[in-house]
Amino acid sequence: MKRLLIGLIRSHEHTSDRSKDPKLKSHYYRLSKDRAWDEVSSILKKMKGYKVLHEVQTVGEIVMEKKTMSGRTMDITIQVVGTSPGNTAVDIYSASRGSLGDLGANYRIIQEIYSVLDRKLSSYKT
Repeated sequence: MKRLLIGLIRSHEHTSDRSKDPKLKSHYYRLSKDRAWDEVSSILKKMKGYKVLHEVQTVGEIVMEKKTMSGRTMDITIQVVGTSPGNTAVDIYSASRGSLGDLGANYRIIQEIYSVLDRKLSSYKT
């Protein structure tokens, strides 16, 4: 219910280490940055309903979009950041095109992407 109320006015959501919501905290994997990049990129390309638009491996950024049933387009940026040798963090920023709130859609998109990544990379999750 809280997410729905927040979504009335906000049309974006992001993850970070400092997030107060535990579901919006960065996810960490015991993989080198290059290996994590390969795994995450491969997983995201196979996700139904999402389209990878742009990848910049040197920066660790993947840009995607998702079209909703209501015709709205969500812009999603996934960052793959090496935190130490053998450890990598994945952060997500999702924003809706348009001026109205998203009714929590960006929050749900982040949860969906993390769910898929955690399931596929479960042996590397920290």
